[in-house]
Amino acid sequence: MRRHWIAPLLVACLWSCCAQAEGAFSDNKIVIGVMGDQSGVVSDVGGPGSVIAAKMAVEEAGGAVDGVPVEIITADHQNKPDVALNIAREWFDRRGVDAIVDLPHTGAVLGLMTLATEKKRALLVSGAASAEITGSRCSPYVSHWTDDTYALARGTAAALTGQGLRSWFFLTADYAFGYDLERDATKVVEAQGGKVVGSVRHPLNTADFASPLLQAQSSQAQVIALASAGADTVNAIKQASQFGIGDKGQRLVALHAFVTDVNSLGLDVAQGMIITTGFYWDDSAGTRAFAERFYKRHGRMPTREQAGVYASVTHYLKAVKASHSDDALVVNSMMRQLPVDRFGGEAHMQANGRVVYDLGIYRVKAPAASRAPWDYYEKVATIPAANAFRSAAESGCAGASGETKTQ
Repeated sequence: MRRHWIAPLLVACLWSCCAQAEGAFSDNKIVIGVMGDQSGVVSDVGGPGSVIAAKMAVEEAGGAVDGVPVEIITADHQNKPDVALNIAREWFDRRGVDAIVDLPHTGAVLGLMTLATEKKRALLVSGAASAEITGSRCSPYVSHWTDDTYALARGTAAALTGQGLRSWFFLTADYAFGYDLERDATKVVEAQGGKVVGSVRHPLNTADFASPLLQAQSSQAQVIALASAGADTVNAIKQASQFGIGDKGQRLVALHAFVTDVNSLGLDVAQGMIITTGFYWDDSAGTRAFAERFYKRHGRMPTREQAGVYASVTHYLKAVKASHSDDALVVNSMMRQLPVDRFGGEAHMQANGRVVYDLGIYRVKAPAASRAPWDYYEKVATIPAANAFRSAAESGCAGASGETKTQ
């Protein structure tokens, strides 16, 4: 993968000026592919809701840019990197897809990044969470819209270690995302004087957590940390409750939890959990307005992945309009220049494609404290964007030592 891309970005800026004067749309249409998990372990987190979010963004942009229609197509990559690559090749070569959005599963995304860079097409990632997407594996064709492993660790792991919970044991999903989340959380724990006393890996989409949970319980670690997502996290928490883990003082922690996970668990089981996230539906007037529109379409409140899909497609179409082009390098250059609207909150995109914003640390409410359906979180702290995410210069992304920011 080519990493030295300052010069291409500068060229893209020049192309953008030309495109503004002449217009440059391939196939006289803009095609956005929503690729994700439609029926598997993280389908509640993204899945059909991500498709709805992308369609909402297109509809609210008027369904066209400069009179050029915007088309949405969808596919299920089944959380399999080889399936994702085959879909993307067909989309790029035969269906004229200009950008792919959503994209859970870090392993799938890392492979797609190489292909997208080769084919000169855009990826807008809201599902996968590895910090390496905008780190050493970065590309000028890729942007990352939701919390990454570095940010999640800076939130939950730092908060709990700061409370004196110093010994940790990890239950880690056995793929790139799980490894990265365990690694980044370990760095935070050790930097604050804590210690990781053990870890065990489990297959993606497993139904049986008995052995890993019993190993964690016998370690006597103060914190049992789940480096997983979606149904894996829900199943682990449910089984931990059945085994009585936590009754004797051990703290079960989900490092990458979603509001849909809490909904699946119920407040009786989930109460007291600490969750770090850059999006909660009831956080502000802007998030509530989006959530209410989304709820009318989907019957549930949006996750941060689904919110990320909406924000990314909205910003992408603004950049297409501003550059009068669907050329991926031109549009990605413009995306890095334009201010980012995240439901009225301040945000911007770094030169490496990392979108940065404030993170919230939340505690899941007890049942008696919840006033309405989906009223699950209370905010306990805010992490400013500058502390939550790595700067472009610190990210390890070659050629991204500066940041492109428009206020």
